[in-house]
Amino acid sequence: MFAWLSLKIFNLLGWKIEGFFPHHLDKVILVVLPHTSNWDFPLGILARNALRADIKFIGKKSLFRFPFGIIFRWLGGYPVDRSKSQNFVDAVAQLFIEKEKFIVSIAPEGTRSPVEKIKSGFYYIAKKANVPIQLVKFDYQHKIMGFSEPFLPDNTYEETLERIRKYFKGVKGKYPEKGWVDMQ
Repeated sequence: MFAWLSLKIFNLLGWKIEGFFPHHLDKVILVVLPHTSNWDFPLGILARNALRADIKFIGKKSLFRFPFGIIFRWLGGYPVDRSKSQNFVDAVAQLFIEKEKFIVSIAPEGTRSPVEKIKSGFYYIAKKANVPIQLVKFDYQHKIMGFSEPFLPDNTYEETLERIRKYFKGVKGKYPEKGWVDMQ
C-alpha cells in the first residue's frame, strides 16, 4: 500500500523511473547526481518507497541535530562529519563490512552549490568494501530518475570519473547552475 501510494505521488508529480534497481544485490553504493535542490530528498524517499528498497543515505552531521535528527535517522540516515574525510571512507566501508545488507546513497557533489569536482569518497568506499557502484540521476528537465547498470570499481578513479561524466552528461538538476560544472 505504501509503495503503491509513493509511486502514485511520484507519477502525479510527473516523474518516472528508468533502468532497474538492483534488488538482487545486498550491498551497493548509489551515486546520486545532480544534487541541486532540497526537493531531491523527498523525491528520493518517494522513489525508494515505490521501489520497496531499503536504501540508507549519508547526510552532513548538522542535519541530524534535534529535532530533525530523529526523523532523518528514522528515514535511514547516517550522519557524517565532513571535516574528517579520511575517517568518512573508513567509517562507511566498515558499515558495509559489518552489515549483511547495506545499500546507501551518496551525493558526491557534497553541497547544493556549484562545484568544480565531485568528492571521490564513494569510489574509495566501494574499493575498500568491495561493493558495486550504481549511478542514479535526477533529471528535472525530463523528470526521470534513472539507474545505470551496477559496476565494480575495477578501474582507476580517473576511468570511473570518465564513466560518470558520460552517464550524467546533459542531465539537468532542478537548479543546473548549482551542480557539478562537468554536467553542464
